[in-house]
Amino acid sequence: MVGTGGPVATFSVWDYVVFAGIIVGAAGIGLFQATRGRKETSSAEFLLGGRQMTAVPVAMSLTASFMSGITVIGTPAEAYRFGAAFWLFGISYAIMSAVSAEIFVPLFYRLGITSAYEYLEMRFSRPIRVIGTSMYIVQTALYTGLVIYAPALALNQITGLNLWGVLVATGAVCIIYCTLGGLKAVIWTDVLQMVVMLAGFVAVIARGAVLQGGLAKIWEDAEQGGRLEVFDFDPDPLKRHTFWTITVGGSVMWASIYSINQSQVQRYISCKTLGHAKMALYVNMVGLWITVSLAVFSGLTMFSIYKNCDPLTNGDVGTPDQLLPYLVMDILAVYPGIPGLFVAAAYSGTLSTVSSSINALVAVTVEDFILPLGKNLTEKQMTWMNMGLSVFFGALCIGMAGVASLMGSILQAALSIFGMISGPLLGLYLLGMLFRTSNSTGGLVGLIIGLVLTLWVGIGGQIYPPPAEKTNPLHLSTVDCNSTMGQTYTTPASWTSPVTLTPQPDVRPPLADSWYSLSYVYLALFGSLTTIVSGLLVSVITGGCKQEKTNPDLFVRSSDLICFSWCHKSKASDVTEKADFHMEADNPTFKDSDIMSNDVEKATKL
Repeated sequence: MVGTGGPVATFSVWDYVVFAGIIVGAAGIGLFQATRGRKETSSAEFLLGGRQMTAVPVAMSLTASFMSGITVIGTPAEAYRFGAAFWLFGISYAIMSAVSAEIFVPLFYRLGITSAYEYLEMRFSRPIRVIGTSMYIVQTALYTGLVIYAPALALNQITGLNLWGVLVATGAVCIIYCTLGGLKAVIWTDVLQMVVMLAGFVAVIARGAVLQGGLAKIWEDAEQGGRLEVFDFDPDPLKRHTFWTITVGGSVMWASIYSINQSQVQRYISCKTLGHAKMALYVNMVGLWITVSLAVFSGLTMFSIYKNCDPLTNGDVGTPDQLLPYLVMDILAVYPGIPGLFVAAAYSGTLSTVSSSINALVAVTVEDFILPLGKNLTEKQMTWMNMGLSVFFGALCIGMAGVASLMGSILQAALSIFGMISGPLLGLYLLGMLFRTSNSTGGLVGLIIGLVLTLWVGIGGQIYPPPAEKTNPLHLSTVDCNSTMGQTYTTPASWTSPVTLTPQPDVRPPLADSWYSLSYVYLALFGSLTTIVSGLLVSVITGGCKQEKTNPDLFVRSSDLICFSWCHKSKASDVTEKADFHMEADNPTFKDSDIMSNDVEKATKL
């Protein structure tokens, strides 16, 4: 009987057929793009799609890149255990999209960069660029390991397939079409994978509504279970999820992902006009809203079904991230092929993110490390270099999945990684873009201080998880369970960690309940502010920045903002005309500017 615990069905033949068909289709799109673009084998074509992409496919790719298998599996489990507060990230997505589209996109687009970290050398120095790129590589490798591990865990739970066999297969599929197809293959494959992810959520919600007697019943159960109490205005920064941590801290965290992360920057600078680039981010915002809404409601559906028999407490699953796969086989196994669709959804999210990460890692390695040392490489050599690096980074990401398997709950672990590393990096970019007095010494010292302090509090929070009163796990029951698996787990009401089922250390240091208990959503904000403040202080002490030696195009312009252009059109027609030109100009025309002269020389040599 559904919702009463015990073993569930496993994959049927039709599930394997559906799953394999979708994955083969995704890989086929990548290979088609590789064949289609065989005549255009330049490095720019491989890494940036020839800078001729349009808004909608890029927007879907932006959404799919970080709304991955982690979202498919982790977000419903989050809503099931902690309620629908995760829905408030929709506000963060809106703020992030506006900041990225109106501040970062015009600047990066104007500079015509390939690697986001080129800006750090233009504004500060070569060593800072190298450090920024290295931080990105470490962060992306860790995150991608988590992303590979998530669907492999789902497949292992549902089908019994060997966990490491699935991990290697995931990486192998991504390596094939990334190596052969480049960015175009990644983007167009993401489009299919995004549709499959949403279809997986819809299948879970629709079947749950049928079993529970409608969506209204699911909503009623969620309300009675305290899952809809999302507006907690407590200003305490130690509480895991409140209105302030999610909207303020979450906005900075997601800005650090979408504004400066190479995987995302590489997509919107591949658009053929600045207008398409901005539009891609706003369409992506809507895609994020839809995805997180479906994911959260899937979690509420799961709570409605298991409100009186929690599979985790009952021992039917071993970790929170196995809850949704368990639900799928419990309620959808009667429809052959539908569980295969769900697993393909989780798997598709992984393929999109891993392929994006591989392509971005290749881009930054080529632009930031290889080209400065080997400027006389031929186009053929660059092509083989790109393909070889794709294979290398694919293998690296598979290896990092082993580390990810030790990190507990995938959703918080993934976002914590971005907070600890991307937060200080975002602060460094803002320091350079907004403050003309900042110099390279201040930027370097500020980045180091911000990174050290953020890693200190972030890693401390992993070792000494915050107490239950800060994480607010909600009550779950096993009163209606008719069987157990003979395992004992701590009930969610007394969990002391949102990350792991292991008990806290017996001896907790004085900082454990204060410094280390800072909400993981605030890590990016903390890192950014620390970097900016310390960077400004050191810059002032060391003499500031000599204005005559700083290119004015490296700073944010008011004319970059759409609202500024609209509001002052009649009073500043010359500024507006210039902005309109940039909005409609083809991407390659920027090579004619002085800013792009170095890139033209580099392309000519290639």
